[in-house]
Amino acid sequence: MSYLWKIKKDSFSVEEVAHLSEFLRVHPVIARLLLKRGLRSEQSATDFLLADYDQGIYDPFLFSQMEKAVERIRIAREKGERVMVFGDYDADGITSSVILKKTLDDLGVENFNYIPDKNKEGYGLNVNAIREFKKKNISLIITVDCGITGVEETRQARQLGIDVIITDHHHIPPILPEADAIINPKIKNSGYPFADLAGVGVAFKLAQAIYRKLMPEKEEQTKWFLDLVAIGTVADCVPLIDENRVLVKYGLIVLSKTRRVGLGEIFQTGRISVDENNFPDTRKISFQIAPRINAAGRIDHADLAYNLLTETDRARARLFALEIEAQNKKRQKDTEQVVKEIEKITLNSFKDKKLIFAVSPHFPVGIVGLAAGKIAEKFALPTGVFFKNENESKGSFRSARGFNIIEAIEKCGSLLERYGGHSQAAGVSVKNENLEMFYQCLNAIVEEELSLEKIEPELEIDLELAWNEINFQLADDLKKMEPFGEGNPVPIFLARNLVVQEVKKLGNGEKHLKLFLRAQNNAPEIREAIGFGLVEKFFTLKTGDRVDLVFELEKDQWNGREKLQLKIKDLKLAERT
Repeated sequence: MSYLWKIKKDSFSVEEVAHLSEFLRVHPVIARLLLKRGLRSEQSATDFLLADYDQGIYDPFLFSQMEKAVERIRIAREKGERVMVFGDYDADGITSSVILKKTLDDLGVENFNYIPDKNKEGYGLNVNAIREFKKKNISLIITVDCGITGVEETRQARQLGIDVIITDHHHIPPILPEADAIINPKIKNSGYPFADLAGVGVAFKLAQAIYRKLMPEKEEQTKWFLDLVAIGTVADCVPLIDENRVLVKYGLIVLSKTRRVGLGEIFQTGRISVDENNFPDTRKISFQIAPRINAAGRIDHADLAYNLLTETDRARARLFALEIEAQNKKRQKDTEQVVKEIEKITLNSFKDKKLIFAVSPHFPVGIVGLAAGKIAEKFALPTGVFFKNENESKGSFRSARGFNIIEAIEKCGSLLERYGGHSQAAGVSVKNENLEMFYQCLNAIVEEELSLEKIEPELEIDLELAWNEINFQLADDLKKMEPFGEGNPVPIFLARNLVVQEVKKLGNGEKHLKLFLRAQNNAPEIREAIGFGLVEKFFTLKTGDRVDLVFELEKDQWNGREKLQLKIKDLKLAERT
């Protein structure tokens, strides 16, 4: 894919950079980055870099209905009621379920966990499950990472004598369920100062409130939930700013010393280096840990991942982890096959369209979201991928930059059985008889509202650097801006007029590109640049070429030696002057 390079504009003075750099004792490039990200005061920049737990975590009782939720749970304990935690089948929902299970166990409440089968039941509350809960004398359901669209399901639960507490973080529908309490930071009058918590963040706030109000002597234990909070938050791609930044920063610390036997076995079977000497980062969660947790719900049933994360016996946890490893490999294979099929469909049927819409009875429902994400990324267009069953189709959408897919879907909501999600990702269920009408409705909205110029693939560059600014101090100080992720992306830099000293091809099949570069002015420093999977894209590159390079800066360790490495995002031949 070719990118349009877009350098973010500066809106600050040289004096501001110098002052902030000196005050924070960081490389001037870090000061420029902080200013560009809106952290213009000493206090805001300091708060961002320090991300202190005690100062950065909000009071859970700021939620306007938190008191009601905790009181209802207190009554459940007092009366010896049975409580059902109703979760979701992705990493966010599974980690949320585990946190609430442990919290209710500590409280002495008899509780059970239910995660719907993605293939048979789909997302969110469903009436059949609720009827089964009634047979088991469940009198309270607590949802995690779902429930905000369950108007009818909540009504039927209440008719059966089952109370409902909803904890969720998804888009707010026009009509809210009549639950006993709703804890969702996106509700207009939620009272909470930060709207972008993940589902696991909301579940953690409920856990905090329960411990603080009903088990204050154990409240300090809630910090040991932060490994799960970090996994669910990063996996759900919510912005890593404000409270999320604090939760993930400290969650990575807890993850490095996790007490969870199941996580330890995931690390071993997946050959994931995580311990106190191999400190994890958000990429390790995104690309290694979360996909394995998600694989259980995508291929079979999420109970496998839930059981792994709650297991205390190492031998049993090892068996669960081995099964998840096998499912993850199947997930990768299935996704690759489906993506290839959708690419053909796209080129044949959607070449001149703004919405890609692929439907098949052969697409495994567990991986339609993954496939939609890869297609949306490749073609830079909103994409829906559907598994078509006998009577109903279940699909996932991934959007293009700048287009709110859930708002568009909501306008066609009368044609759907259920839907939910975010601005960039959503899931729907639709009767087959309405599928074509839904496509026509959504396609008309996308055609009218989506500007192709607006979504042209761009590579946003934070700063252009001089060659001598690239040094070990900058690499070290960049670590202070972690954790990186949505809302706080890894900084991307541009260096111009670099001379290619040497070109190498690395890896199996020689797919990876390695360059040795120096500045045009014959500066002595030669830097290494690595481009994973980029040999084919830049196969004409040769020694002596002059290039403009877009890159991320990192330190690489090999045989006990540290070196700077430029991770290639893109490059172009430099213009002749």
